[in-house]
Amino acid sequence: MGNPKHTEVSVARQSPQRPDADEPELDDVDDTAESDTATVSAEAARALWDELRIDPVEIALPAGTGYTLRAYRPARELTPTDVAERDQDDPFLARRQVVVEDEDDETVVILDEEVAQDFAESDEEDGKTRRDTADDEDAEAAAEAEDEAGDEEVPVFLSHRGKLLLFKTPESLVSFIRSGAPNDLSQLDSWSELSERVEPADIAPLDEDIYELDLVVENLRGGHDTWDPTLLIEAGEVARDLAYALRLPAVLDMLSAGSSLDDLDEALRATVDGGVGGFFGRRRLKKIGAQTASLGWRTIVGKISAVVDWRD
Repeated sequence: MGNPKHTEVSVARQSPQRPDADEPELDDVDDTAESDTATVSAEAARALWDELRIDPVEIALPAGTGYTLRAYRPARELTPTDVAERDQDDPFLARRQVVVEDEDDETVVILDEEVAQDFAESDEEDGKTRRDTADDEDAEAAAEAEDEAGDEEVPVFLSHRGKLLLFKTPESLVSFIRSGAPNDLSQLDSWSELSERVEPADIAPLDEDIYELDLVVENLRGGHDTWDPTLLIEAGEVARDLAYALRLPAVLDMLSAGSSLDDLDEALRATVDGGVGGFFGRRRLKKIGAQTASLGWRTIVGKISAVVDWRD
C-alpha cells in the first residue's frame, strides 16, 4: 500500500484544471441561453404583430415618451375618429368663434375673417364641383376616383374621440387593450384576437417605429450642419400619419406637397440617397431657413401634443 500522507500531499500539489478552451464557461452558457430566449420571444412578438397587421409604436414628445398602436387599412374599411367633442373643448377654437343670428333666427357659427374667407372659397368650389359633376362623364370619373381613394391604405392609431392614447409603460398599454374600453382600433377585425393574446413583453416597437418628436425642434435650431436626416424624415412620416388619423388639417397643410417643410423633407431624402441627387439635396437644404423650419415644427409638435391623452 502507498503512503496515505504522500497521496494527500500529491493531490494537494496538483495544479487546478483549466477549462478546455473549446468548452464555454458557465456564465457564457447562461448569457447564451438568455440571448436565445430573448430572440425567440422577440420573434414570437413580431409574428403576432405581422399576423394581426397592427404595430406597437413609441413616440417621444416634450411631455414624455409613451407607447401606442398603429395600423394601416383601406380607407373604405375605417370610420374616422370623432373629433366633435375634442373641438368643442378646445378653448382656442372657442375664442375664435363668433355667434351670429341670421334673418331666420337660426344660430350660425362663423370663425375669424380669414377662416370665414376659406369657407366662402370652399363653398364656391363645392358649387363648381356640383355643376361639373352634373355631366355624366365627370360623375363617372369622380366615382372612379372615389373608389381608388377607398382602396388606399391609411393610418389609424389607438385613439378615441380625436385624442391619441399614449401609455407610459407596456403594462398599462396591455391593460387598456384587455379592458374593452372604446377606441378607434376596436373596429379592426383583428382587435379581439389581439386583446386575448397580447402580453407586455410583446410591446417592443421596431427601430423604424420609434419616433423622437421631442428632439426635432432643437435639432433644426442647430443649423444645417447638425441636421439629422433620419430623425427629421421619420418625424415627418409619423406627423403625417397622426395628422391624418387624428384629423388635424392644419398639420397636414403644413406638411403638404409644395410647403416649405415638405421641401425640407424631400431635400433630406435626397441627401440620404446620395449620388448626384444628394449633391442637389444638400444645395436645397442650404436654401431652407433653419429658423423657419424650427418654428414650423414647433407648431406641429405643439398641435400633436395638444391632442394626446396620457395614460399611466
